[in-house]
Amino acid sequence: MSRQGIFNASMLAALLTLAGCASGPGGSIYVPAGGSSRAPEPPQTVDDESKARVWRKSEQTEAPEPEQPPERNNKPSYREAGDELSPAALGLVREADTLLQRGDVQGAIVRLERAQRIAPRSAEVYFKLSEAYVAGSQLGPAEQFTLKGLSLAGSDTRLQRAGWLLLADIRRARGNVAGANQAEERASAL
Repeated sequence: MSRQGIFNASMLAALLTLAGCASGPGGSIYVPAGGSSRAPEPPQTVDDESKARVWRKSEQTEAPEPEQPPERNNKPSYREAGDELSPAALGLVREADTLLQRGDVQGAIVRLERAQRIAPRSAEVYFKLSEAYVAGSQLGPAEQFTLKGLSLAGSDTRLQRAGWLLLADIRRARGNVAGANQAEERASAL
């Protein structure tokens, strides 16, 4: 074999070795990105009078206190309940509530997004994010966060009822009366 042939063979062997390392025992390390290819909905605006009506203050709940962990043999399945709030996430939710009371909507959203990264399956965090977006007159994202929170509420009827009523108010503010009525019916059925 010529010198060039030996060089080509050794380069081919090195490349094949590196290719084998990249795929590893579990197959390819490259995973196609999932999710929607749709662009996010642009923010919606609403006048101050309807903004005040969107979230039912009577249905609003305080930041939940951490609950005691359930018995090991009675633990709900992953689909029956979302994440409980960790102390870190709960602290961020409380900070966001304070910022919302002061009128700092963007600061509240930043805190709640951090809480969402800490507890990505917590319905409470998504409902609070929705509330913050309502305060910022961004009803499109508020509706989406409410729907995500409802999908994570599991069998917790208190959370489900609060979510459906929040969704009804948001839809009514957006002019979707039929959707609002449907959400209120779902809340009443709980």
